[in-house]
Amino acid sequence: MTGTAIRIPKDTGALLFDLDGTLVDSMWVWSDIDRDYLAAHGIQTDENIQQLIGGISMRQTAVLLKDHFGIEDPIEKMMDDWNQMAMDRYLHEVSVKEGGRDLLAWARKKGLRTAIATSNSRALCEAALAGCGLLHAFDAVVTGDEIQNGKPAPDIYLHTAEKVGVPPQHCLVFEDLVDGILAAKAAGCRVIAVLDAVTEEDNEKKIRLADGAVSDFTELDLTG
Repeated sequence: MTGTAIRIPKDTGALLFDLDGTLVDSMWVWSDIDRDYLAAHGIQTDENIQQLIGGISMRQTAVLLKDHFGIEDPIEKMMDDWNQMAMDRYLHEVSVKEGGRDLLAWARKKGLRTAIATSNSRALCEAALAGCGLLHAFDAVVTGDEIQNGKPAPDIYLHTAEKVGVPPQHCLVFEDLVDGILAAKAAGCRVIAVLDAVTEEDNEKKIRLADGAVSDFTELDLTG
């Protein structure tokens, strides 16, 4: 995208990855689920639901959509329904973004810590990682179930940095959403924006907020 490969800063001690739309190509799953779930409840909307919910946790999303659309189901049932709708696709249809496996192998070789920091549920995160053969590839996996305040609050990145034992200023975060970038920056991390096609309309803002941007992980310089 940039024409010049981006190098990982030399003082980086950990690579922290958002999951959906960043490490794995899965944002399409949620676009489908949002549409199908709302339609099943008799709700037809032209709103961009992904813009509405940003990078907040699944529970926060359920609360927001319940209030916004007047959905009668309890919060727990809403989340259970979404997990069931997504599980098979996460296990069998979600794939790692190009260059992602090479980046993880490079990080292991360099002795860098690696972690997932996702607003998604642990069940779906583990399903995606298992389906991609990466279930045991990370030093830590932090999900939206574990934090009180979702992105753009810094909580998830502060917690993940603590779990891998690396100060936030030495963590490099990969994120595809504006709220995720804001969360990582608020935590004191450096951020590389990953420009996912589903959120293409926000690319200019993501590039402006982040410390660098790539279309996929092949645009990183891993020769150092």
